[in-house]
Amino acid sequence: MTATPRIVVLTGAGISAESGVPTFRDADGLWEGHLVEDVATPEAFERDPETVHRFYDGRRRAVASVAPNPAHEALARLEAALGDELLLVTQNVDDLHERAGSRRVLHMHGELLRARCLACEQRSEATGDLIEEPPCPACGERMLRPDVVWFGEMPYGLDEIDAALVGCERFVAIGTSGAVHPAAGFVLTAAAFGAATLELNLAVSEITEFFDETRLGRAGELVPSWVDEVLGGGAPRRRATPARPPAAPPQAPR
Repeated sequence: MTATPRIVVLTGAGISAESGVPTFRDADGLWEGHLVEDVATPEAFERDPETVHRFYDGRRRAVASVAPNPAHEALARLEAALGDELLLVTQNVDDLHERAGSRRVLHMHGELLRARCLACEQRSEATGDLIEEPPCPACGERMLRPDVVWFGEMPYGLDEIDAALVGCERFVAIGTSGAVHPAAGFVLTAAAFGAATLELNLAVSEITEFFDETRLGRAGELVPSWVDEVLGGGAPRRRATPARPPAAPPQAPR
């Protein structure tokens, strides 16, 4: 990737929900029937690794049973045309972007199909069940955990993302709630440095007011239409002067 892509796209749970992947948290505060504190914190894994492994092993199998939708495919088409001029950042841990054809994807919250070794910190592919305690391919220790960023942990790639936001011409958020930091602050950073900002979402989010433009509807319809616009006429150039003051430092990670 180049240091300053023209377009930065952030995707959230809403883009994968149309493929059948459950969104991050239900209205009752549960995550696929579990308390977040029981399956998505380092403390939960230390306390009950079997429950955490069973939860993520189940999610891994569930994601394998669904397919990319037109929104994923449209973003892959955009990447094929723009190459390094596009940075695709996703909050999702599924591999639907990759299965649609995207190759330059930054998973800021980790990936279901990867594991991290607590003994040597090596990150490796993990397509099978981790509850079976397979050995780390690097050091042989049986201390693998899902390579997923849990609450209280630092997301991946923040330096690269920040550099891209400062230099891009357009920032687009797709299917995000605007409730998870630091991603919720990306629009403020991009706008502060002159980027045009666009939100494509099923409903108004917690950060809709900070975008120049918001289009509401299904990602499978909005994203292909937007990609057609970009490929037909090109993305707008950076503003001559920033439209807003610099954003405040991002809040704690998810």
